[in-house]
Amino acid sequence: MELEEEKKTSKKIGIILVILCSCFIFIILYGKLIGTTGLIVKEYKVVNSKIPTSFYGFKIVHMSDIHYGRTVNKKELQNIVKNINLLKPDIVVLTGDLFDQEEILTTQDIKILTEELQKIKVTIGKFAIIGEHDYGVNQWSTVIKNSNFVNLNDTYELIYKDGYVPILLAGLSTNLKGTKNAKDKIAPINDYLSTLNSNEDPNIPNYKILLIHEPDFVSDITSKNYDLILAGHSHNGQIRLPWIGALSKWKGSKKYYDEYYHLNNTDFYISSGLGTTGFDSRLFNRPSINFYRLVNK
Repeated sequence: MELEEEKKTSKKIGIILVILCSCFIFIILYGKLIGTTGLIVKEYKVVNSKIPTSFYGFKIVHMSDIHYGRTVNKKELQNIVKNINLLKPDIVVLTGDLFDQEEILTTQDIKILTEELQKIKVTIGKFAIIGEHDYGVNQWSTVIKNSNFVNLNDTYELIYKDGYVPILLAGLSTNLKGTKNAKDKIAPINDYLSTLNSNEDPNIPNYKILLIHEPDFVSDITSKNYDLILAGHSHNGQIRLPWIGALSKWKGSKKYYDEYYHLNNTDFYISSGLGTTGFDSRLFNRPSINFYRLVNK
């Protein structure tokens, strides 16, 4: 009798182990084969009284962390471009990691990447900054230029739309590479902003947007100078669990990694990205682009 009970117990344990192993294998396969596919458009309404009336309804598409050559290749990129164009954006911004340092792209890959990015249609412009994976990749500046993006690394542009009052769009290159730190790189832009405070010209840019790659460096750049900050890098964790959130947190996104933060009076959005890095898997975190509509009330 006792031996029979032991057999029943062992059988139950075996069944439980099989179920657990099956679930584990399913999660791994799901994350790799399904979690990395498709495309979600996350839409946000950004409200700020400083947005000029001429910019009411201004549309921004924010893409990030493509890591081309891993889980994003020609077919996936074509789908991304198609969905961006359906939104008819005024501007498109790319907040880094177009490339992945573990992937060696061929001349044909670069040609495809450039041609597909060229197809992104905007009414005003396309802008990009580099991430740490782009750093030192010679093809980055060539692809950006040839696909009609503006290189916004450590500089700014004034954006006009149907009027004389612009908004400011600034960008910072990766802060995990190079010799200059975030404070040094942001200083010339902040110096320009300080001159606006004493300027009585009614046509100065009051609404200011900043692009950065690694979100944790927001602490080094006087975020109060900017009304909207857009970042990438974190992939919002890449692997997430319900009620728990991000499981994987990269250097540069250990403090800030979720979709949205409100810092004083600054709206801070972090893209979950389109590709993968480290491991080619996503869980409860499908590839996405962010779509913002700016309104002043």
